[in-house]
Amino acid sequence: MLMALAAILFAVAVLFSMLGQGGGVLYTPVQVLFGIDFHTAAATSLFLIMTISLSSSIVFRKAKRIDWPLALVLESVTAAGGFAGGLWSGWFSGASLSVLFAAVMVLAAVFMIRKFEAEHHCATERSGFFSWHRELGDQRYCVNLALALPVSAAAGMISGMVGVGGGILKVPMMVLLFGVPMDIAIGSSAFMIGLTAGGGFAGHVAGGHWDWRSSLVLGVMVFVGGQIGSRLSLGLDKKKLKRAFGWFLLVIAVVMLVKAWG
Repeated sequence: MLMALAAILFAVAVLFSMLGQGGGVLYTPVQVLFGIDFHTAAATSLFLIMTISLSSSIVFRKAKRIDWPLALVLESVTAAGGFAGGLWSGWFSGASLSVLFAAVMVLAAVFMIRKFEAEHHCATERSGFFSWHRELGDQRYCVNLALALPVSAAAGMISGMVGVGGGILKVPMMVLLFGVPMDIAIGSSAFMIGLTAGGGFAGHVAGGHWDWRSSLVLGVMVFVGGQIGSRLSLGLDKKKLKRAFGWFLLVIAVVMLVKAWG
């Protein structure tokens, strides 16, 4: 059973690393469908997200797709939220977490299926707390930290609670709310999800939810998948891939809801 699970998660890692995401939206439900307890599955999922984050970041760093200062500032609050979510997850039943998880997947699916275009204009030419000007390569943009920090903290808490790295929230959040270009959002998200997952993972370990033996086996497959997917990402049409995958997420959300209420 472990090898079959490893093969499936390898394929998930390839697909998700193309979009700068960790794969937690599938790592957790796939494990649950294999009969693994939700809390243990969430802890393992977070470990795998840290693994794929490391793997993908190696590739995106060489391609100069990661805004390191922005990623670190946002993660200063997102990881803290992830830790709180992971630690507090034990207060909720597996069924209630499955429902919350399905809701997060539906939200992610909407952002992937629909075409969102948002233009952000810097309020001033000087950086400040409300307008942090960023430049990476030939792309310029600015981020409102008064909005970015609390939203990132909330996203981290949800991510840690349901066992995801937050990539499904981070990419649309950075593009639509913070004005970050899509390619930079994807690359930065690939790095950020590992830090967010680390906070949630620490919370789950403190709660005694982690099965380290199976995690190490699955981690090897996910690392290789992350290398393959992130390299493929540099030359693929992400818009079409995101739209198709959005519909797939809706199917997974329905399956999780049926299992929770069954």
